[in-house]
Amino acid sequence: MSLEAAQNLVKLALRAGADQASAAASSSENFDAVFRMGQLDSIERAERLNLSLRVVLGGKQASAHVSSLDPQAMEALAERAVAMAREATPDPWCAFTESEPRQTAPDLELYDPETGEAAEYRRAAEIMDQAMRGVPGVTNGEGASAGWTLSRSAVAFSNGYENEAQGSNYWLSCQAIAGEGLGMKGDYDFDSRRWRSDLRDPEEIAREAGRRAARKLNPRKPPAGPAPVIFERRAAASLLGHFLGAANGESVARGSSFLRDKMGEQIFSAGIEIVDDPHLLRGGGSRLMDGEGRRTARRSLVSEGILREWLLDGPSARRLGLSSNGCAFGGAGGPPSPGFSNASISAGGAAPEELIRNVKSGFFVTDFLGHSVNPTTGAYSRGASGFWIENGEIAYPVDEATIAGELLEMYLNLTPANDLRGDRRMDAPTILVEGCNVAV
Repeated sequence: MSLEAAQNLVKLALRAGADQASAAASSSENFDAVFRMGQLDSIERAERLNLSLRVVLGGKQASAHVSSLDPQAMEALAERAVAMAREATPDPWCAFTESEPRQTAPDLELYDPETGEAAEYRRAAEIMDQAMRGVPGVTNGEGASAGWTLSRSAVAFSNGYENEAQGSNYWLSCQAIAGEGLGMKGDYDFDSRRWRSDLRDPEEIAREAGRRAARKLNPRKPPAGPAPVIFERRAAASLLGHFLGAANGESVARGSSFLRDKMGEQIFSAGIEIVDDPHLLRGGGSRLMDGEGRRTARRSLVSEGILREWLLDGPSARRLGLSSNGCAFGGAGGPPSPGFSNASISAGGAAPEELIRNVKSGFFVTDFLGHSVNPTTGAYSRGASGFWIENGEIAYPVDEATIAGELLEMYLNLTPANDLRGDRRMDAPTILVEGCNVAV
């Protein structure tokens, strides 16, 4: 039904006057059980349907959506989208990118339909809630959640490209609170996987959430001034995220990226590799085709510390005088935009504990408080919390500190640890950065 609905929408749009049209039809069902402080907080089961349409007419484009398979609603959607396109601002880059034949490849194992019984998720949430509250220092919790989502989608383009896909996502998460009154501190842990059998143990997740919250109690202010900063694995992914945003072809084409003039230059220390792998088995962002119907491939965005590629969709590539490299998201039911599939920064040779031992006085960052990074200049300033390091050991918790620097300088002075796991769409190991400034 999904592919048939997308095909019909394209036909209706062309009949209504569109030069080009593409449509996406998607459906999903999800389940979520939440326990909080020994009580069942909620159980939710939901089903969703969405039809979306993109049309191009005379160098203008528009998109619209509806949540109905009713023929009259679909016809009205097509007519509305074409009418909107007639009134839209001209866009010289909006023409459809030429699609490619569907890729035949081994199954990426993105769909596990064996959800099991609702009682199993209810029990997993209850186990996490109990285990979290058993951690010394934990006094409260924001909830323990266990659930799943199954999704199916289909796309059709007026140039003949069609595709169908299905995916699954299973998760466990727990949020703990330690301490009392104004001294309370919270933290969390979670796991999210394509296959249920790959999830970590619920008790392990809960205990980690509790330990993370309890160790934050009684924080101090850190010394101000220049200091080495170690970003815990969870926090280190943000450094990769800033790079991916700057390597996005749309940002580069607009001139709003601090990497816009850096192609082919050394931006990381030698030996650093950053790859985007859309063919990662059971990967959260894995896919064989991108949002414009082009084949995806593993991309080496940075090799030996040198910037090698942008993330490009059709419009951004045309604006830069390049060709799309299969990094488009959207594109069927709405305008495409470039993005990453499964990105990671390479691991180093030292364990996180070794990085800490080699720091005489520095900041071990576990969480961020707010966000202030200029994507055009790379100026970096973020509130953070974590722990102060003295003589190679964790000394005391730190709260309400600020880390400041310039991303290009930080990248050149970056040393990764060896704890890359490969279990997140945006994945990084623990990272040491020399030359930052810490303020209170």
